[in-house]
This record gives sequence, C-alpha cells and structure tokens, in this order.
Amino acid sequence: MQPKTPKESITILTDIVLPGETNPLNNLFGGELLARMDRAASITARRHSRRICVTASVNNVAFNKSIPLGSVVTIEAKVSRTFRTSMEIFLDVWIEDRESGNRQKANEGIYTFVAVDETGAPVEIAAVVPETDEEKNRFDAALRRKQLSLVLAGKMQPSEATELKALFQ
Repeated sequence: MQPKTPKESITILTDIVLPGETNPLNNLFGGELLARMDRAASITARRHSRRICVTASVNNVAFNKSIPLGSVVTIEAKVSRTFRTSMEIFLDVWIEDRESGNRQKANEGIYTFVAVDETGAPVEIAAVVPETDEEKNRFDAALRRKQLSLVLAGKMQPSEATELKALFQ
C-alpha cells in the first residue's frame, strides 16, 4: 500500500452557529461541536483509507474557548498517524470574528477511527508520512498517546510502553 501525506485527506468544514445550537449563554453546545468534529474526522478517515470508517474513540477534546452565536466555525481535520487498521485524526477548531474577520483557534480534539470492510471487520490501511514540523510533532506524539491508552486499558504492560518511558528518562 502506498503511503499518503496528511494533506491528501485534509477536511475543512465551515459552518455558522445558529440559535437552536446554543446553550442559555448563547454559545455553541459542546455536543454540537463534538458532532461536527466527528463528521469532519470521519470524512478525513474515509479519504485516507478509502474504506468505511467507524469512530473508535474520542481521545481528547479541549474546549478552550466558547463559540458564540453567529460565529463562523471552521474545523480542520488531518490524519496525524496510522497504525495497522486504525488512524488518529487531529482536529483544530477555528472561529472567525463576526466584525473583523480575524480567525483564532478555539478548540482542538483527537479522534481515533478504524477502517472496516462491509462486514465490519478491521482492514489494513496505508501509512501516513508527515511533511510539516507540526505534522511530524503530532505523528510522534500519536504513538505516545496510543501507548498510554493501551496501558490504561490493560492491553499493554507499562514496561512495554517504550515511547512513554523515554519521556521520563
């Protein structure tokens, strides 16, 4: 299988925050943002693998900044690393100021997807080759996140988590 770059599967979704999607403070519901992020990540996973992809986990979401009613929200999703059948998708959430048009990062998240066949069985996927410094940093960190997840789930012994151990030596 031919390796791919993150830019080959990038997904950019842009939308506006409407009144029915906000809480009593007139900010976007967190669950609404999660759904938008899941859709963007799903498209990215499908573009990378060209297979049906299912959400395996939402590894991390940081709600750093509220997203007010009327804001233009842009979600950028890229594959940060692949494993045998799974891939980590890193998402950046940007908001555009209604008056100035200036963009600022509001949130980010990391989702894991698994590529499957028509019966739901996992299938192997192509490797991803990072190009930019940011992509390389996210690629390296993805292995540490995977090892941590496996250790916490009891699927890997802490002594086997070589990338995590390296952080503390």
